[in-house]
Amino acid sequence: MSLIEGFGVLGDPMNIFYMFLGVTLGVLIGVLPGLGGANGVAILLPLTFAMSPVSAIIMLSSIYWGALFGGAITSVLFNIPGEPWSVATTFDGHPMAQKGQAGQALTAAFTSSFFGGTIAVLLLTFLAPVIADFALEFGPAEFFAVYLLTFCSFVGMGKESPFKVISAMMLGFALAAVGIDTVTGQLRMTFGSIELLRGFDFLIAVIGLFGVGEILLTIEEGLAFKGKTAKISPTIVWQTWKTLPKFWATAIRGSIVGCWMGITPGGATPASFMSYGLAKRFSKRGRFFGTGEIEGVVAPECAAHAAGTSALLPMLTLGIPGSPTAAVMLGGLLIWGLQPGPLLFVEQKEFVWGLIASIYLGNLAGLIVVLTTVPIFASILRIPFSIIAPVILVICAVGAYTVHNAFGDIAVMLVFGVLGYLFKKLNYPLAPLVLALVLGDMAESAFRQSMLVSNGDVRVFWSNWLVGTLVTLALLMLVWPLISMLIARVRGKKDEDDGEVETVASH
Repeated sequence: MSLIEGFGVLGDPMNIFYMFLGVTLGVLIGVLPGLGGANGVAILLPLTFAMSPVSAIIMLSSIYWGALFGGAITSVLFNIPGEPWSVATTFDGHPMAQKGQAGQALTAAFTSSFFGGTIAVLLLTFLAPVIADFALEFGPAEFFAVYLLTFCSFVGMGKESPFKVISAMMLGFALAAVGIDTVTGQLRMTFGSIELLRGFDFLIAVIGLFGVGEILLTIEEGLAFKGKTAKISPTIVWQTWKTLPKFWATAIRGSIVGCWMGITPGGATPASFMSYGLAKRFSKRGRFFGTGEIEGVVAPECAAHAAGTSALLPMLTLGIPGSPTAAVMLGGLLIWGLQPGPLLFVEQKEFVWGLIASIYLGNLAGLIVVLTTVPIFASILRIPFSIIAPVILVICAVGAYTVHNAFGDIAVMLVFGVLGYLFKKLNYPLAPLVLALVLGDMAESAFRQSMLVSNGDVRVFWSNWLVGTLVTLALLMLVWPLISMLIARVRGKKDEDDGEVETVASH
């Protein structure tokens, strides 16, 4: 019933217009290397300030779906991943294009993305209200435990060095603390600067870190576009659709992996690699992966789109973003005066179900847009990057200025841009920094409220089974890299001892 009301919200012609505009802009963002879902949403977020929250989130989420679709275009035609999660698509997508099967590869990629997104939005529809009802029982201690679990999950489950993840997170916490302490009213780390009284605006930081940082890196690499052309005819689409049902197991497995990695803070990129690896292992033609197998396109695309969509589940129900793009959207909700969490489903039903309904239609709109406009978007990449890069930088500057109508914010954006560039060069992850910047204040408030309620007794975090389980799991995640290292060392020693025993026995 609530979902039907959500589709009623979409009955407004302007919301439909914003959805198609968002998808089209998203595909463009996905096509241009150096941008991405999080970057595009961050850069274009200021444009939505004049809209209603429902229209704004519909447009922003549609930009995200479009970016998820668009990343496949450059991966297949140019062997340049438009998005980080499109890297795995290049493995078989580009070899197919080189064989003259670009149309089939793109059709398979788009259809797989649509399938993965549909599975994830069904999960969102049925699980979100259940999780929201359960989360209504949460107090400050429970919320802090969830935040702690999110941060520790990045340390325990991330592919990057735990030291680098923790370092990035600590910097994010430090930046989040700048400004006026909301509890005591004292100034923190302002160093006598009036500009720092309001702290570092999350949106300006994200535009710099993602948008400017990526552009600086791409300019340094001297990126040039060389690739194949592609035309998608109804005949090619129909023939490809007839072959895709053979890979139903791969599609479902990829969607499940994607949903899991979206809900936990894994993200679309590791989900796409994991799905590709599983498909290669279980496929009868696994040994041919990397030479132009259509199944090697289906697996990562299903997982990436499922992960991108399901990342909204913890963001809406608990206020915990499952991806950098969801973190940017979380910032948008806070700017519009909406508090993500279980009460959102009670106080803003129209907003939540309008968003979920827009995901159903946005997914379909994305499929229609990409199938009909591939040649146009591919031709954009014929424009020299030396022209595209300044245009993107100007858009970033306009976006940063719009937040507070202050030229000083452009300078702050550029500083964060250099920081993002350095992070990329040194292989430090940006996602933990962004999440700490967004959630740092909320995690601190939840912790301090818990301490006030318990008179400073940390045992409040083990006062019931729910908060105790979450905190214990978080601490386990935090030390998991050490545990896994010890296990590997013990196994290595055991193998060494077994080898020595065998050597002695042979003598």
